[in-house]
Amino acid sequence: MAVNRAEQRAATRRALLAEGRRRFAADGYHHVVLAEVARAAGVTKGAAYHHFDSKAGLFRAVVSEVQHELGERVVAEAGRHADLWEQLRAGCGAFLDAGTDPAVRRILLVDAPTVLGWDEWRTLDEESSARHLTEALEALVAAGTIADQPVEPLARLLSGAMNETALWIARGGDPGAARQALDRLLAGLRISARPSPDGRP
Repeated sequence: MAVNRAEQRAATRRALLAEGRRRFAADGYHHVVLAEVARAAGVTKGAAYHHFDSKAGLFRAVVSEVQHELGERVVAEAGRHADLWEQLRAGCGAFLDAGTDPAVRRILLVDAPTVLGWDEWRTLDEESSARHLTEALEALVAAGTIADQPVEPLARLLSGAMNETALWIARGGDPGAARQALDRLLAGLRISARPSPDGRP
C-alpha cells in the first residue's frame, strides 16, 4: 500500500509538471492559474499546493526540469564528437538550437529571469548548460587549444552571448546565421585555428 501511495504521489507530481510546462510554454507565467493546471491534470487544487506550495513553486520546478533537459541535450550533442574543439562547437550549437523550442524560449529565456530573479536563474543555468560550457573550456585550456586564462569570465561572456542569441532565434532570428556567427566567435579563441572536419573554423 505504501508503495502504491508513493507511486500515486509521483504520478500526481508528473502530471502537474507536464501540464504546468505545457501552459507556461504556451501562455506565459502570468496567464497561468494553478487551479486550472490542477483541474487539467486531473488532480485537486489541494494536491497541487501540497506538491508545489504555489504557482511560483510549480514554475520553479518546471524551470529546473527544462534546464536539466537542455543540459542533457548539450552534453549529448557534444558527446557525438571525440575532438574537444568539435565538442565545444556542437554543444554551443545545440544550445542555440534550443531557441526554437517553445518551452526553452518562453519558460527559460523570457519568464524565468523575471519570475525567479536573476540570481536564482543564473544558479539554475550554472548547474546545467553553463556548467558544461565551463568544463569544455577548461579542457580546451588544458589541451593548449585556447590560451591559458581565467575560464570563469570567458564562460560567462560566452554564456551571456548565447542566451541572447537563443532568444533572438526564438523571436524569429535566422538559426543558420547565428551558427555562422558562433563559429567565427569561437574561432577567435583558438591559438592555432585548424579547420574543422566540415571545413569550418
